[in-house]
Amino acid sequence: MSGQQAPGPTAPSRGAGWRDRLTTTRVLVLVLVVLAVVLIAENTQHVKIRLIVPVVTMPLYAALLIMFVLGLLSGALLLYGRRRRKRRRQL
Repeated sequence: MSGQQAPGPTAPSRGAGWRDRLTTTRVLVLVLVVLAVVLIAENTQHVKIRLIVPVVTMPLYAALLIMFVLGLLSGALLLYGRRRRKRRRQL
């Protein structure tokens, strides 16, 4: 014998877990978030925005950030409603 032991059952490596969680959808969302952050960071000038009647002057990045957050919340609400309907159908 050469002194080497036969490989036995090994525990799953700790680094393999992130690969399982890294789906195409999550990569796409991450890329979109990064692009949104870059877009917001590059647009710092003040702009006038009409909100139906009032005209508001604010930095463009603030308006972009507000719209980005509203989009995220809208997507989350749609996903929540879809999951909720799916659970009701299963009952």
